[in-house]
Amino acid sequence: MKYKHVLFLIQAAVIAAIYAVLTLVLMPFSYGVMQVRISEALTILPYFTPAAIPGLFVGCLLANIIGPYGILDIVFGSLTTLIAAVGSYFFRKYPLLVPLPPVVANGVIIGLLLHYAFGVPVAIWACMLWVGFGEFISCYVLGLPLMRLLKKYEYIFK
Repeated sequence: MKYKHVLFLIQAAVIAAIYAVLTLVLMPFSYGVMQVRISEALTILPYFTPAAIPGLFVGCLLANIIGPYGILDIVFGSLTTLIAAVGSYFFRKYPLLVPLPPVVANGVIIGLLLHYAFGVPVAIWACMLWVGFGEFISCYVLGLPLMRLLKKYEYIFK
């Protein structure tokens, strides 16, 4: 029984570390209105393991603590990733929909945050669409092929 808890913690920690490192190493692409956080491709991982939910949240939290946008991004950006990860977990029976919750959650919440809190001088719908489009690239263009690749190694998540 203890083995399952240890495995869960290790998986969550590894996912958090990979998410944070990818986000920070690719910082120019990871923040802003037209952001393509390559690390968001990892939001497909709840398809394989529930440990990805806290892993993604903590990884995003770490990246946002170090990132340039401060407390609002730390709180709301990280919570958005948590919402997205939970949504992806609930869609795990429908693999093509697993990347959808991060696209919608980030498009709406981060779009609102950029427009209202950070005063990005474009229409609210444009902020939402740009963030959503960047998220679509991360989650569908990169994440879905990653999910197909990881299916071959699904046993490592068990």
